[in-house]
Amino acid sequence: MRSHVVIAVFKRNFWSYFSGVIGYLFIVAFVLLGAFAAFQEKFFTNNAANLAQLNEWFPMLLLFIVPAITMSVWSEERKLGTEELLFTLPVSDLEVLIGKFLAVLSVYTVALVFSLTHALVLAWIGHPDAGLLATNYVGYWLAGLALLSAGMMASYLTSNATVAFVLGSIICMIPVFIGRLPVHPAMATLFGSDQFIDQLSLERQLEPLGIGLVPLKSILYFVSIAGFMLYLNLILIGQRHWRGGKRGTDMGFQYTIRVVSVALILICGNVLVANFNRTADLTAEHLYTVTRTTRDLLGKLTDKRPIMIQAFVSREVPRNYVPVKTSLLGLLGQYEQASHNNITVRIATVDPASPQADEAKKFGVEGRKIQSERAGRRTVDEVFLGVVISSGANEVVIPFFDVGLPVEYELTRSIGTVANEKRKTVGILDTDAKVSGGFDMSSFRSIPEWRLTAELKRQYNVESVPAASPIDESKYDVLIAVMPSSLSQNELKNLVDYVKKGKPTLIFDDPGPMTIGQPFSLAPHQPKPRAGGNPMMQMGMQNEPKADGGRATSLVNTLGIQWIYDEVVFEGTSINLHPEFAELLRPEWVSISRHSGLDSALSRDSEITKSLEEVFLFYAGTIKPREGSKLEFKPLLRTGKKSGLLGWSEFTISTPFGQVFPNEDPVRRYGDDYHVIAAEITSPKDAQGDKIHAIYVADADMIADWFFMLREQKFVDLQVDNVTFALNAIDHLAGDSSYIELRSRRPTPRTLERVEDLTKKFRETMNVEKQKAADDAKKALEDARKVFSEKVEKIKNDEGLDESQKQDLLNIEEQQVKRRLEVEESNINQNKEKVIEKIKTETDRNVRSVEQMFYYVALIVSPIPAFLLGLVVWSLRVSRENKDIAPSRRVSK
Repeated sequence: MRSHVVIAVFKRNFWSYFSGVIGYLFIVAFVLLGAFAAFQEKFFTNNAANLAQLNEWFPMLLLFIVPAITMSVWSEERKLGTEELLFTLPVSDLEVLIGKFLAVLSVYTVALVFSLTHALVLAWIGHPDAGLLATNYVGYWLAGLALLSAGMMASYLTSNATVAFVLGSIICMIPVFIGRLPVHPAMATLFGSDQFIDQLSLERQLEPLGIGLVPLKSILYFVSIAGFMLYLNLILIGQRHWRGGKRGTDMGFQYTIRVVSVALILICGNVLVANFNRTADLTAEHLYTVTRTTRDLLGKLTDKRPIMIQAFVSREVPRNYVPVKTSLLGLLGQYEQASHNNITVRIATVDPASPQADEAKKFGVEGRKIQSERAGRRTVDEVFLGVVISSGANEVVIPFFDVGLPVEYELTRSIGTVANEKRKTVGILDTDAKVSGGFDMSSFRSIPEWRLTAELKRQYNVESVPAASPIDESKYDVLIAVMPSSLSQNELKNLVDYVKKGKPTLIFDDPGPMTIGQPFSLAPHQPKPRAGGNPMMQMGMQNEPKADGGRATSLVNTLGIQWIYDEVVFEGTSINLHPEFAELLRPEWVSISRHSGLDSALSRDSEITKSLEEVFLFYAGTIKPREGSKLEFKPLLRTGKKSGLLGWSEFTISTPFGQVFPNEDPVRRYGDDYHVIAAEITSPKDAQGDKIHAIYVADADMIADWFFMLREQKFVDLQVDNVTFALNAIDHLAGDSSYIELRSRRPTPRTLERVEDLTKKFRETMNVEKQKAADDAKKALEDARKVFSEKVEKIKNDEGLDESQKQDLLNIEEQQVKRRLEVEESNINQNKEKVIEKIKTETDRNVRSVEQMFYYVALIVSPIPAFLLGLVVWSLRVSRENKDIAPSRRVSK
């Protein structure tokens, strides 16, 4: 093949495309449609600086731009009769084909270069991942490479450019939509997989490139399509040499066999490469590159204990679950690659009511009903995003990957669990908190095990430990005691004896447990409940006493700490950090955050907390080292300096029947010092006698089930690290730090910063106005109650009335005022809601106006470079044409 011939054909076809305005108009339309797809409303809703929306629509854009580029490449030659002239020249069919293909590929590349304005707009709005954008455009280019040869074949079949455009779109639809075809079970059996057809889909092969991965199998897929289509092009061009007559029939049959053979060779090559896949992760933070912990674990796997990973993933998932799906699929390929074929991955694409859905449910993979919004309509879909990991008889099921679940951590931990028959043991002490579940005699009801217990069972052997008998020191690697202040004297003694033996112990105790049973029912200040649970039934009955009157004195003395059993800490950090929840939060709901103003709020010196961002606590206590203690006291969680303490009678309100409720508005006196919520307590290395190793947390609510749900589902965008803190603490005490780094791994959020900056003031104003409306409503209610109190006092102080008359007047006044208060309170609350709704509507309107501004800017700016270049070329062309016309022939005005 002669290069100068190829270059000559290339130049002729490339420049002919840009010789007129039509070529530029197609490019302008392509860029404009790309901007429309990339920056639609969901782009701002997702608040992510990426081209995910464009990735979703790009295969559809190819059905427009590819036929637009290729429709005239052969059809115009045939229409004008230059095809015969071209092939009478001393050139080969292959040289002409390659020259034309390079020309259309270059035109498509030019169109992609102009579409880089999408990336520039994205960089203006936010801070995108350059590596991710690079893989996006590599995917776009490869997809075009594959389909351009198909468009050229369509162009050769006709002499009409419009017909060539339609034929090209139809042929390109085959690889674009083939993955959406239903797969018959017989076909799945024949090919050994129900995903064989899906893997032939251009959309499926573009997926990894859309998330920052460049798989070798995807590159080979696109190159294979391009090569196969070019081969068909070559056959169509060359048929003029042999078509017609018996020879033509024989040659047609021969070429049919050749085409089938080439197709089979390419398919087999793709299958082989898929089994020996190699993938490059080009994301800035290497999001899909497995960590050292995972690589070490996978490197220890042997072919004697092969592992099978079966992922059941819905074809379509709601938008907020797309990152979970892409992360899961991206990591599974990396696991298979890093395990040196000791892990086999099977990905089953699940459609509603399909055989794969039934199979998933048999394994215990849940189909989660999730509400989402599509085209303004709310729909409820059954979504599958679960994994079954098995090795021999060992099996771990991850029923569903919620949006907040760390995918790599869950996969690696589960693989470690099925590959390791020997696990460490965690003991959970039996207390009134019922962490392991059981039957509550105080309420006569069965209590399910805490989510903490279920979580630990995925990594450890978990056993319930009776507190009434001495604890076996050789049996447990870590002991967890939640609310030890609820233990009796003998039970607490057994725990103290265990701690004194230096066994790792994690303790959660709480002066104001809100989420365990009824609010404050298990507080150390409260008596130990008896069977029946009803305080009225227990009146006059002698309750079983708590050890040290609930103070757990022997335990805290052993740990060398001071803990006031009926005081809770408060501070204003949570309200400052989360102004959007200002109406709901109160200072007793403490946020331990790196943004609280105290650099050591989360200790940077401990592997437990160094990678955490925020921990949330309800009515937590505080601890400090006891004077004269020789134990080492390492604070893990600290409040900000502007904080204070409330006693039992200040943060609670008691009823005559013994019920206790939170006091919503106690008198708070802020101090200027921080308070320690959690600390690691150890004996010095040279200590003689008892060797203490414990972590004490003065809050038990932090490991409540609610925080596990919050971690999984990212409820109201509140992301806290309570679960991570607890699991890190357990791993640290167990001497197994391999998962701590993995568990704490999180990508840097790449949001639309410019949009956030412009809308931030609107949201801040909304929060201030909402708080003002709530304060005004509260003041109005207080004024109304004050009027009633003044009338009551006036009646009581009226000396002209006897007691009977006073009581009658009080009763009448009470009934009247009560009705008026109810009406007034209802009116005040309604007015408050109206004001808040008006504020919210106005804020939403302002936010939408900012988003629409960026949207229209993106639509206008993106096609400008292509439009300007087309305008310049057109102007130059007109100028040249006018220059070549004699002045005498020009029409004078």
